[in-house]
Amino acid sequence: MNTRISLVVPDLFLAPDAAAEACADLRTPALGRILARAQSAPCLASSLEEWLCTAFGVESQGVAPIMLQADGMLPGASYWLRADPVHLALRGDRLVLRPIAALDADEAAALCDSLSRHFAGDGLQFFAPRPEHWYLRVSRAPEISTHALAQVAGKDMYRYLPQGREALQWHRLLNEIQMLLFAHPVNAAREARGEWPVNGVWLWGGGYAPQRLLRPFERAYTDNALAGALAAVAGAKPAPLPSDAAHCLKGEKGAVLIVWDGLSRALEHGDLGEWHDSVERFERHYAAPLLQALRSGRIESITLDGIGAHGSRCFALTRGMAWQIWRPPKRLERFAG
Repeated sequence: MNTRISLVVPDLFLAPDAAAEACADLRTPALGRILARAQSAPCLASSLEEWLCTAFGVESQGVAPIMLQADGMLPGASYWLRADPVHLALRGDRLVLRPIAALDADEAAALCDSLSRHFAGDGLQFFAPRPEHWYLRVSRAPEISTHALAQVAGKDMYRYLPQGREALQWHRLLNEIQMLLFAHPVNAAREARGEWPVNGVWLWGGGYAPQRLLRPFERAYTDNALAGALAAVAGAKPAPLPSDAAHCLKGEKGAVLIVWDGLSRALEHGDLGEWHDSVERFERHYAAPLLQALRSGRIESITLDGIGAHGSRCFALTRGMAWQIWRPPKRLERFAG
């Protein structure tokens, strides 16, 4: 069984104005050859979360119970939401959301315990199996739709609030959570140490545990929590993303998933320079060695899915296509927007 690489890169394609600035002196010959020589088609997914849910057969993007299981808790028959700790900062008329990365287990337990006691009468229970991964168990499925935390990080929270028939009820709940956390002793101590207070939670990914997941890959290399959780529950043997693609090819057979989300982290910070540098790292450590492995026959094929709000496109490349030297590399900004 030959190795087939599925490479998913969120935020590879920018809006035209941003691409003109960020790609001005970008050198990506290997990536350019993949884009020029592959068979290309539009991709229906507009976010990494949507792409992953489609690939693993998750309905309605209800990923919270799957991630809960990967974090060591059994979801049972309950309805679960992710309820991740965030920092909210007022910037003019915008309320900008930032995920909390540095939080210890005692802080998370104290905050979740306060929230659970406060909302016990509403049938809400908060859990933190990992300090940065919080979950909310509710007594029934709410009639709302949500956006994944990664889609909102660094942006105005107001634009992404829950929608649906019960949206206003959940907006009020989020406001009440903010007021409760604002006065919490844990946050007073964090601010005294110069750390961001946990002054809000972000709800997303609600659903019931599925009966089973699809397993489209034998192996998954990723630092993305959702991708890792889906792979683990599906039996696709997740592993951390290595520094170089060569480590993904040692002894691998069958379909291998690689999720490179460094570009998304750069855009969360609003830093096009960081995005530019991350693309160059991707070129050196992933695009170039994978293209070389394909041309030498070490792997059978590469599919590259560039996913994002400014355009999603899928590229499928075989060994024969990789040797079409009459097709010159395409610059990344050609796919902007």
